[in-house]
Amino acid sequence: MELKPVYIEAFDVDDAWFQALDKILDYGYVYTIERGSYKGERRLEFDFVTIKISNPSHQIIPIIPEGVAIPAPTDMEYVKNYLGYLLTGEKTETEDYTYGERLVSPKVKVSENKLYREIPLEVNQIEEVIRIYKEEGFGTNQAIMEIGMPSDIKLTDPPCLRLIDTRVRYGKLHFILYFRSWDLWGGFPSNLGGLQLVKQYMAEEIGVEDGEIIAVSKGLHLYEYAWEWAKIRTRKESIKALEGERKT
Repeated sequence: MELKPVYIEAFDVDDAWFQALDKILDYGYVYTIERGSYKGERRLEFDFVTIKISNPSHQIIPIIPEGVAIPAPTDMEYVKNYLGYLLTGEKTETEDYTYGERLVSPKVKVSENKLYREIPLEVNQIEEVIRIYKEEGFGTNQAIMEIGMPSDIKLTDPPCLRLIDTRVRYGKLHFILYFRSWDLWGGFPSNLGGLQLVKQYMAEEIGVEDGEIIAVSKGLHLYEYAWEWAKIRTRKESIKALEGERKT
C-alpha cells in the first residue's frame, strides 16, 4: 500500500476539528505505539494531512452541540492561558523546553564535565519576524520561526510543533505550521486556538489583516481513549481501519 495524503478545507477551527475527526475515522491507520506517549496502546493516525483554515479567527475552539455527551476538548480560558505559554520564555525546572521559550528566548543546552548549562541564543523570533516585515517588506521567504533543534532527538518528549512559517500576502498574515506528531482530540484545538491568537497579535503589530492557517502533519492522531468520542461527535458507527480496509 502507498501513503494516503488527506486534504481538508475548513472555514474555522471548529470546522477543521470536526472534519479531521470525520476523515480520520475513514482514512486513519491503526498501529501500536512502540515509542512515545501512551506506549503499548493503539493510535489512529493520518499518513499525512494538510488542513487549510480560511477564517481561523471566526471560531477558534470547537463547539460541542447541546445533547452530545462527550467532553469539550478545550475552552477559551485554557486557550488564553496557553497564549501566555507561547509568548513567554518561562519554564519549570522539570521542563526541557516550552514552545514559548523556543520562540522568544531559545537556549542551547551543552554538557561540560557531566554538568549541563544553557546558553541563550539572544533572539526573540516573534519580534524579529514582526521587524522583518515592518522594516524590510513582505517579499521574503525568510520569516520563519523554528521550535525544533537537532538535540531534540535525544529528548523523551521532543516538541510536536516544529515550524511556524509565515507569509504576508494579499494584505494578510498567514501561518503555515508543521507538526511531527499531533493529538487530534486535545492538542489540535488548543494549539490552533493559541497560535491563532499569536497570529492576530503579530498581524496587528505588522499592520496587516489576520489571515489563514495551513497546518500539515504526518502524525495527526487519535489515541484509543478518544475513538468512541470521535464516533459520537461525527455520528459514525465504525472506524474503517478496524474493519480491515487499512490494517497494521
